[in-house]
Amino acid sequence: MIKILKWLSVIATVGMMFVLLGGALVTKTGSGDGCGDSWPLCEGEFVPSTITPELIIELSHRMVTGIVGFAVVGLAILAWKKIGYIREVKFLSVLSVLFLVLQALIGAAAVMWGQSDFILAAHFGISLISFASVFLLMLLVFEVDKKYDAKALFIKKAHRFEIYALTIYTMLVVYTGALVRHTESNLVCGGWPFCNNNEPFGFSAYTFPQWIQMGHRLAAGLLFIWTVTLVFKMLLHYRSNKVMYWGWITVLLLISLQVFFGAMIIFTRLHLGTALMHALVISLYFAMITYFVLLANRSGRYAKQIHTTSQATSVQHSSK
Repeated sequence: MIKILKWLSVIATVGMMFVLLGGALVTKTGSGDGCGDSWPLCEGEFVPSTITPELIIELSHRMVTGIVGFAVVGLAILAWKKIGYIREVKFLSVLSVLFLVLQALIGAAAVMWGQSDFILAAHFGISLISFASVFLLMLLVFEVDKKYDAKALFIKKAHRFEIYALTIYTMLVVYTGALVRHTESNLVCGGWPFCNNNEPFGFSAYTFPQWIQMGHRLAAGLLFIWTVTLVFKMLLHYRSNKVMYWGWITVLLLISLQVFFGAMIIFTRLHLGTALMHALVISLYFAMITYFVLLANRSGRYAKQIHTTSQATSVQHSSK
């Protein structure tokens, strides 16, 4: 049964990756209305009479989401039954299913009734949380924490809070990036890193879409600087721990690739493959960061246990 659980966790994780990329593909190709205002069917028909590229993209995304949804639900139920004794498993199982359903409902509402760009921008972030939950379940199923002796890891309190803060800030950056896509602000700036490299501080001439684009660039730039700084902190303090060393090296690689593909979107004039890689890399980056959130939470809980035990021991000695 554990072997089945491992296979299911891999299928669900890879499937959620395709769901994320499929959603990005729908947005970037303008295929959100490919099926009209009908959901879950296209144009209210089981077999659409008129086939368009937009319809194929939108319908394929819906079908993949539905199939992967069954895999995620199956993983959540089986993980709950077989490894539910692991503290994080039940929470992650609920989270993965809940946010998958939520992103499907937002997508359906957007098709049938329409939504503002600011609400639609949250769609990718919600899917990202579901993906990260499934990813963490997979790591727990494969006992990655045991293989790398993660339970013996103690993360300092200041570093734990910085990991939490970085995770929240990453969600904000993801939202601004999704807002760029949904407001069609991808190519409103012809230069990089500035909107107009000839007039880098010509803010007074910015249009609203350009403010959205440059706001995202600023947020993403700060995320890159913060990540690089935190990586060096982690390597300095936890170099001997394999999961911290290689994990944060991976995070550094991913954030560097994210900046590269972000710039290439401008230089290639929104090349579809480049844009999809941009979405993929930030998804993997966020998943890795959430794993460190899990480790930080465990470390914090362990520190409390040590403190409680120490206090109890002190009381016993004083009573004697």
